[in-house]
This record gives sequence, C-alpha cells and structure tokens, in this order.
Amino acid sequence: MPAIEAVGLTKKFGALTAVDSVTFDVEEGEVFGFLGPNGAGKTTTIRMLCCLISKTGGQAKIAGYDVGEEQDALKIRKLIGLMPDNVGLYEALSAYDNLDFFGKLYDRTEGQRKENIQRLLAMLGLWEKKDVTVSTFSKGMKQKLGIACALIHDPQILFMDEPTANLDPESAKTVRDFILELKREKRTIFLNTHNLDEAQRICDKIAILNTKLMATGTPDELERSVSGKKTVVQLVQVTDAILAALRKLPLSNMTIDGNKLTFDVKDPDKENVAITEAIYKAGGQVRSVNIVGSTLEDAYLKLVRSDKT
Repeated sequence: MPAIEAVGLTKKFGALTAVDSVTFDVEEGEVFGFLGPNGAGKTTTIRMLCCLISKTGGQAKIAGYDVGEEQDALKIRKLIGLMPDNVGLYEALSAYDNLDFFGKLYDRTEGQRKENIQRLLAMLGLWEKKDVTVSTFSKGMKQKLGIACALIHDPQILFMDEPTANLDPESAKTVRDFILELKREKRTIFLNTHNLDEAQRICDKIAILNTKLMATGTPDELERSVSGKKTVVQLVQVTDAILAALRKLPLSNMTIDGNKLTFDVKDPDKENVAITEAIYKAGGQVRSVNIVGSTLEDAYLKLVRSDKT
C-alpha cells in the first residue's frame, strides 16, 4: 500500500482550476519531489493531502486513510508532519518553548518532548540558540526551527514546502543532509521545491506539475525522456575496420564527424565498455570518451513550456 496516493485529485477556486485531475503515488520510505513553477498547484496539493483544505474532486489517501472523510482527517493529521511555506512560530517564545508547545499539542510526554527537542535542535545546528526568543532569529534559522516543529511528534510521513528557501548554502546543505537522514530512517517525505539540483540529489522520484501532472519518474528517467544520453568517442583515426566492428554491436544512431563518433546509449556504463573494446580490437586508438545528454533542467523546461503551447 502506498504511503500517499492520489487519483484524479482536483481543486477549483470558483472558475479557476488550481489542481487538475492529478494522479500519483508515493511509496513508504520514498523521497518524492514535486516540481513546478509558481502557481502550478504544488502548495494547494499539499494542503489537500494534509486535510487543510477540501478537494473538489478525485480521491486521495494517506496511509490508507481517506482525505476528505471527516472521521479520517484527525487520524491523518496525527500521522503526518507539515513544514508549510510560511512557518508559523510564536515569536515571543524561545526555540525550545516553541517545540515544547507543539509537542504538547501532539500529546508527547515530557520525556519524549525533551529527547526530541534536543535531538532536532542539535541536528539542525540550533541547540546553542534553544533559549533565545524566535523574534531575534534570521529567516534561515526560523526555517530550520519550522522543520523541527514538523518533526516533534516523530511522524512517519513528512510534507515539506520549500524547506531550503531563505537558507545560505551551508544551512541548505544541513537541511538536505537532515532529509537524507530521515530517509535512512524509512520516513516518507513529500518535498515541494523549485531547486532542481536539490531534487536531483535527494529525491527517489519526481513529479513535474503545472496545474496538470506533466510527468513522473526517477531523475534519470525524466532526463532520458528529453533526448536520452549520448556517448562521444574521439579517435586518433576512424578506419573502415573500426566502423565494421562497431556496426556489429547493437548500437543506436551512430554518427560520424571526422574522427569523432557519437552513439545514442541507454546504459553508458555497460555500452561504453563494449564500444571501446570493439575499437581496440579493430586496431583503433581512443583519445577520449565522454557521456553527454539532457539534464533534469532540460526535462523540466521542456515539459513546463510544452503546456503553454
């Protein structure tokens, strides 16, 4: 059973369709990235899944509980953690007291609260600031404290809306490492982000949303969906013997440009070994072998722009 499941999930605000019949699933222990431009419906989707706003159509389930069913809403909220795009903190309270307050809301015992507060603040580099009032915190520090608040009750499913926004590079790396640590703990993470590099580093699967769901897959699958990967081999000299040897291999779309050969490849690690072996056996000399191909950014831009045409 998927940890998160959506089938035809739709949200309309009057005549405006914010999320249009979106279908996806997130497996337990998976980091699922949600990419899309501003206004694509990413935050609206999270709010529906967290039972903060009602859905207009379709179905969604969290750990088997139905989103939209009143009797399941409280069960879902106990299971999940949410770090929203605008972190709601009590400015007059210290970092410790903010976490202690949220822990009480989830009926954590004093011992559980104390243990989790120390662990979370230490991991996010805020332990030395535990007694400082939040009103003095920078935006980045508040962002990290918001992540801690979402985790104070040890949820197994975590929704994060732009968790590294407003963070300097060092703090952003701390948060990414923290997310990977949560992944190692087998927690399920639903991550809204504009950061393509971040998504590629930490996500098992990515969905690209622009009101409608444009594509879903692993980062590698999305990259290959644009044009795939190519191997470029620069030789000292291309000979008939080399070409004859290469044509015996199951290669796709070999092109010749002087002493440079280019091939379409699906698995460069395996196919490049066969290519270079065939060249050497035919008496060829290789100057260089390079893998080129589309990036996640290429896939993202192609899919988002195609929706406008």
